[in-house]
Amino acid sequence: MKRWVLLGLLGGAVACSSGSDPDPTGPEEEVCPGTEEVSVPRTAQSRSDAAALSQGEDERVIITYRPTVSASAVASADAFSARALSLGARVQRRFERIHALAAHVSPAAKAALAADPDVVRVEEDRVVRALGMPSLSPTLLLGGTPNTRGSVGEYTDGLKLVHAPQVWDANNDGVLDDGAPSGSGIKVCVIDSGWDNRHPELQAAYVGGKDFIDGDNEPLDQKVTNGVVEWGGGHGTHTAATIAAQLGAGGHVRPGEDRDGVVGVAPTVELLVARVLDTSGNGRTSDVVSALEWCRTQNAKVVSLSLGSTDPVQAEKDAFDEAFAAGVLSVAATGNRGVQGVSFPAAYDSVIAVGAVDFQQQWASFSQYGPQVSLVGPGVSVLSATIVGGAPYGDVDAAGTNYTSEPLEYTTLGNYTGKLVYCALGDRVSSCGAGATCGGFVALVDRGGGIYFEDKARNAIRAGAKAIIIGNNEAAEGTGTFTLNGPASYWVPTTSVSMDSANLLKQRVGQDVTVQVAGLDYLRETGTSMATPHVAGVAALAWSACPALTNRQIRDILRTTARDLGPQGKDDKFGDGLVQADAAVSKADSLCPP
Repeated sequence: MKRWVLLGLLGGAVACSSGSDPDPTGPEEEVCPGTEEVSVPRTAQSRSDAAALSQGEDERVIITYRPTVSASAVASADAFSARALSLGARVQRRFERIHALAAHVSPAAKAALAADPDVVRVEEDRVVRALGMPSLSPTLLLGGTPNTRGSVGEYTDGLKLVHAPQVWDANNDGVLDDGAPSGSGIKVCVIDSGWDNRHPELQAAYVGGKDFIDGDNEPLDQKVTNGVVEWGGGHGTHTAATIAAQLGAGGHVRPGEDRDGVVGVAPTVELLVARVLDTSGNGRTSDVVSALEWCRTQNAKVVSLSLGSTDPVQAEKDAFDEAFAAGVLSVAATGNRGVQGVSFPAAYDSVIAVGAVDFQQQWASFSQYGPQVSLVGPGVSVLSATIVGGAPYGDVDAAGTNYTSEPLEYTTLGNYTGKLVYCALGDRVSSCGAGATCGGFVALVDRGGGIYFEDKARNAIRAGAKAIIIGNNEAAEGTGTFTLNGPASYWVPTTSVSMDSANLLKQRVGQDVTVQVAGLDYLRETGTSMATPHVAGVAALAWSACPALTNRQIRDILRTTARDLGPQGKDDKFGDGLVQADAAVSKADSLCPP
């Protein structure tokens, strides 16, 4: 099912037809047997962090301390951890390299720490967010043999824009060229929402992971509640596949797209996954710092972060500066608010800040800008892998004529053929009229009337509908992007069509119509989140061409070989320009020591 709304990736999903609740009054209606309970109140929103704090719960902070003179980093951490504990802090993590702790503190403990002469600063362990605009798991053999054969149909528009295929498939035959740099020997660590280990695109590349949300070594983009698995929005799977998707390893694709799926910028890299974002797309600064340290222990050369926050944290900056000094190249997204000022960590000097352009190389209006922008990459409607079955595709077929449709968010998947019944606005069970039967039918329901789509769907289901088509009433919106407002076990395949298609379907009332909602494994997403892994992938390609180069040299290579866009020279929107894999690899070769 769609999960895009959980990460705010697409934004603006329409929750209701006109914004008002339907009139709950009226006579009791007859409903089909087994549907009596298909009428539940909307789930209340959970408490926000701010509300929790207002009720007196501890605050999450990062404490930077002065190391003990002549003591080791570990001894200094031991000593200060004991001191923080004596002042009332509950220490959660230690960052010995940057002399900091993550802790939960009461207001009194925070004040005591702030007054302690050995404390340099106490900062909020702020929330970081994804920067996009989108059964039991099998046992995996880590780091399988990368695929070398596929098809050129896997080469996405983003891949072509950064000239990656020219590096490892110069003759454009869908096969990796012998000896060409393709990322081999380079570890790339994706710090994001985790991954879907069922996806065929990533299984051969994956060599290890860490989950900083659940505290284990399985960084799956999911949460488990009372034994029920709910997958997240696929943000981390999408970004990881942009870097490391395999040739010839396709999942379930949209009709008309290549059956082998997609291929990443650097398809033979070794992929590390660090999960720091939950299934709602939120995480904490301390998780990011911990993940960065873990990536270093795993010998990652490149770290890709499609996440951020509006404010800097000195302890976080120290962590990225220290990682860069140790040879790690960090790449992060500038943010999607379309304003001047780059998100953090991208804005730190030790991080490559990546903005977004579209496939026409035009600056994306949502891409945050400023002097910190280093490079840009493709970030508009980027096709990549997502949660298996997590991208619904809708098809409406009437007597061999197909109508373009868009599945409603949270719809169930399925295929149903039945008589088409017009249910008008769907404001009551009886709206479907005499054509409705408890044996099943396809309901055609108009948008509008101030009625939530979920209520329209419930009424049709209680009348016996086994599939639902919503007809849009706004011509300019096409099929529309609508939602059922939440998961429910009783939803049936539900999809929406344009106003013109709805009018044509009304002429077929009484005839058999087929509604299919299938779960696809690939999704087009938009954001600087999508641009960032393109740059990280090109960095891996250049480094695989010459592993002897330093991270500083690789950064300079990416900048000096980028295609200049916008005003001549470096500017606030495009930085040094659009990253170019072929030019970067060529320069890396020329600088490689003999």
